[in-house]
Amino acid sequence: MSTGRPYHHGDLRRAVLAAALDVVASDGLGAISLRDLARRAGVSHAAPAHHFGDKTGLLTAIAAEGYGLLADALAEVVPGDADALRELGVRYVRFALAHPAHFEVMNRPHAVDGADPELLRQRARAGESLRGGVAGVPAERRGDPDQAVLAAWSLAHGYATLCLSGGIPAGADPAGTFRSLTGLLFSGPAME
Repeated sequence: MSTGRPYHHGDLRRAVLAAALDVVASDGLGAISLRDLARRAGVSHAAPAHHFGDKTGLLTAIAAEGYGLLADALAEVVPGDADALRELGVRYVRFALAHPAHFEVMNRPHAVDGADPELLRQRARAGESLRGGVAGVPAERRGDPDQAVLAAWSLAHGYATLCLSGGIPAGADPAGTFRSLTGLLFSGPAME
């Protein structure tokens, strides 16, 4: 029995990921359904399961892709530069604003398979860039490196989340404002 749908889609995986990102952006993470995504992609309801297994597999793929995009953005910052840590934060904020659906999924650990090898690899790539930025801060100013990484991540993540939730006035320059905030909080030659 034919469903009237094409057997070969082209890049079904990419089509399902794109549809899922659209759903997350417009309706939130809870609205994801493999059956609905199959309908949007114009394929059988079983086709997405072939690529992702289940909803968790799909969301894990989105999170891994997001961490990869974030790692690529962070890698553009020159390690050891006096302004590296601040610029890593700016890149983090820009990433969140440019990829809000990825950002949403990446920050829902209960929704993904935290042991997935690709997710772990991409998350580690992003983390290494942040740790590299912290390493450029003089030891007497950064204290414990793990705490410094957490502090830097918290500031960038919190600010990005405020931007995405409408907590920052419309029309504000997110990168410029973030740079100003870090200047207020961290004085000294490494952050000025």
